[in-house]
Amino acid sequence: MGEQFRTVLRHVAHPFLLAVLVSISVAALRLRWDLGRVSQLFLLGVIAYMALLERLIPYEPEWTPSVREWGWYGVYFVLTMVGGALSQAPVAALVGRLAPPHSVLPLWAEIPAAVLLGSLANYLVHRWCHTSPRLWRLHGVHHVPDKVNVGSNGVNHLLDVLLTQSAVQLSLALAGFSQPAVFVTGLFVVAQGYFVHANIDVRLGPLNHVLAGPEQHRLHHSTDLAEAGHYGSDLSVWDHAFGSFTWRPGRRPLAVGLADPADFPATGRVVASHLQAWRRPAPAEGSPTGTT
Repeated sequence: MGEQFRTVLRHVAHPFLLAVLVSISVAALRLRWDLGRVSQLFLLGVIAYMALLERLIPYEPEWTPSVREWGWYGVYFVLTMVGGALSQAPVAALVGRLAPPHSVLPLWAEIPAAVLLGSLANYLVHRWCHTSPRLWRLHGVHHVPDKVNVGSNGVNHLLDVLLTQSAVQLSLALAGFSQPAVFVTGLFVVAQGYFVHANIDVRLGPLNHVLAGPEQHRLHHSTDLAEAGHYGSDLSVWDHAFGSFTWRPGRRPLAVGLADPADFPATGRVVASHLQAWRRPAPAEGSPTGTT
């Protein structure tokens, strides 16, 4: 594969992802597809797309998962999907009850507002998980891997997933956004969440000030706590608003993972990773991760 093709791919990879998102959203709403089924298929499609890009335009070859790591990631992914679906049944029912079936505003105006609010809820919960010793026992599981790639994005504590998804969905429902707006916002969150974790050599340039990108998020996973800010995984506007924006063009983290790996069980210890959340958290100065 020629370098010219890789250069073009680096430029079109993210626009193509967003174009597919918009196309699927329009088709699903106009043709009245099953929105739940569409969301599931879109998730699998995004993972496959990012995994392909990681092979074609990798950022850090050493971050390519081994067969064993793919096995661990698969276990976490299945647990997150199954446990998250079961745990979120009451949340989904409440969202369906609170969210109006039809838009009060035209969708072209409602969806951007829903994306902004959903991103704010995600940002606040994410930052809270980094500053609360108790919540860090949940969220820290996501920071254990010493590689940032599409597979490691699924390494999460089930309760961390439940907390974040509940905050986003309930905030949108309580604000009165329609079910179509909540659906499109969910697709955007999925697309951006896997994009920022992908081990791909893609740079957004000045768009990093609006949309979160891999350049920023791999620094968020850095073991150098001085550069591990930027809590937005979809939009960057809230990091600007709350003073946590981090973007150092060309900056490559020396290492990613935990500053002290002994704080959490290894990723392969799936059961221990979920049970350790009930350990008494150690006294922290500032925040559990050293970030603010």
